[in-house]
This record gives sequence, C-alpha cells and structure tokens, in this order.
Amino acid sequence: MSETQARAKQIVLDGYAKASHAYRGDAFELEGSGYAHWLRRFAALVPAGAAVLDLGCGNGLPVARELAGRYDVTGVDLSPVQVGRARALVPLARFVCADMTEVEFPPASFAGVAAFYSLINVPVAGHAALLERIAAWLSPGGHVLATVGRDAWTGVEENWRGVPGARMYYSQASVHQYREWFAAAGLEIVEEGREPREGNPGYAVLLARRNG
Repeated sequence: MSETQARAKQIVLDGYAKASHAYRGDAFELEGSGYAHWLRRFAALVPAGAAVLDLGCGNGLPVARELAGRYDVTGVDLSPVQVGRARALVPLARFVCADMTEVEFPPASFAGVAAFYSLINVPVAGHAALLERIAAWLSPGGHVLATVGRDAWTGVEENWRGVPGARMYYSQASVHQYREWFAAAGLEIVEEGREPREGNPGYAVLLARRNG
C-alpha cells in the first residue's frame, strides 16, 4: 500500500469513527430522494433474489436496507463503526469490514453492485483497477450503479459534517475519464445522471452493464 493510500484510508477511518451518526442517523426517508430514483432503476435491471453487493455500505441506510427486501445482500465497508451499525440496522443482510480495494470475491459472484458515494473516498489513482475488480465480481450481464466525480478533484474536508476535528478524504476524476475506465473494464453505460440533480457540479451517477 502506498503512502497516499495509507493516509487516505486512515482519514476515512477516523472520519467515520468521529462522525458516523452525523453523516447518517438510524432512520432515512428514502421516498423522493436521489437514492430512491436510482435504486428503482437498478431494481428494474437486476432480477429479484439475486446476489447484490453494496460497496461502501456505511451504516446500511438506505441502500442495503432497501435492497435486502428484494435481494441477497452483502455489504462491504472500511469502517468498523459503520459495519457494526449496519449489522444492527439491517439484520437481513451480511456485512464485511474490509477495504474495497483489497476484499476478495470469486468471479461472477454478484448480479449487481451498488457503490453510492464510496469510490470517491479511494485515491483516484486506483479507480481504474477498482472498476476492473467490480467488473470481475459481476456475472455476465450484471449491472453496476456507481456515484463518481463530475470534475477531477482531490482534497480533505475539515470538520466534516460539522463535527470538530472530523475529516474526510475525497478523490475523483472527471466523468469523461470514468466513461473511459468503465469501457476499458467491459462495463457498458446504459444510463447516466447527476446527483443532486441541480448540483453544481454535483456527482455523476453511472449505471452500467457488464459485457460478455
């Protein structure tokens, strides 16, 4: 692991240890949110009962909880604080505390992978390789839904979520670069959007299908 990766990982771990509840409480009003819109798009493409991965699952809300009513859900998150909360809040899913760049799953393990606001906490130099890992975990014809950058930027937010001393690391490429990386990983983009929809610049949301 490079010094940049180790530094980023520690910032993210410390950030969620200090600001987990400030980031997301034990309840979430899904209806009308961007999450609801994109999860409906995802569910229209991934068959009920299939194995689905929530990559960067946080405390399990709202993604793992919503998916667990329809799919066999596995959640992965770096933060032991977040994973502990997820296990309590979403008992129908299973959760693994691991680095998404290092966790191992057999090829074609999942029909769908959701990664909401999580790839952007990994140093951008590793994003192309991470997308290749995600593609390998997908069964042929499987789908990935990911929130990624619209503009290239790397930095640290201080006093994250209004919590004194909490910090969060962000690193992202431009959406044009992500389109190229998705294609190189064998992921064909079938829908693209922006969240928040009026965001300036906001984040890009890419829904893609694994070819082959």
